[in-house]
Amino acid sequence: MIIRNVWCVGRNYADHAKELGNTIPQTPMIFLKAGSSCSVNSTEIILPWWTEEVHHEVEIALKFSQYMTIVEGALALDLTERKLQNEAKKAGAPWTLSKSFDGACAVSSFFSIRKLEEFGDHRLRLWVNDELRQDGRTSQMLFGFEKLIEYIKNHFPVCAGDLILTGTPAGVGPLKDGNHVKVELENELRHQWKVSKEKAPTVKDGA
Repeated sequence: MIIRNVWCVGRNYADHAKELGNTIPQTPMIFLKAGSSCSVNSTEIILPWWTEEVHHEVEIALKFSQYMTIVEGALALDLTERKLQNEAKKAGAPWTLSKSFDGACAVSSFFSIRKLEEFGDHRLRLWVNDELRQDGRTSQMLFGFEKLIEYIKNHFPVCAGDLILTGTPAGVGPLKDGNHVKVELENELRHQWKVSKEKAPTVKDGA
């Protein structure tokens, strides 16, 4: 099933909103990542050569079935070029370049979901080089899974196979060439990636 759209929920953990100096939203804050920016069940993250400060943001991803229900989930990294995002915020410009570059949504394998309420208080963690960076619980989300699904289906042209990224806990930070990233959802899934960075293209004399 093709991932056309990734509906991302911004600032859904209060501590994460505060760590970036953002206000806490009163309704779900939704932005898009291109489905083509996803890499699914890969063990590599390749950062584009032109990026300077790509941050990790671990999230639970929910996938819409052909019947527009949620029967599968995954762990995902909403990779963000933070320097470009901050510049876009100051200019009042879109975040697309900072959020939808090639490989900007690293997704684990999928697991089955029978009842969403079973995931109402699961621990979500991320390590970089075995150092714990992010540690939160789904019970800390400002807007729960059911609320997010209802809001997104009511306001946007959702397609089968689309993902919802449900927000990230505090502790986001930069990834560097050679880093090893591990994520875990309590009692469900663990996934790992190795980070590398593309080499800048060489410029030929006279070009």
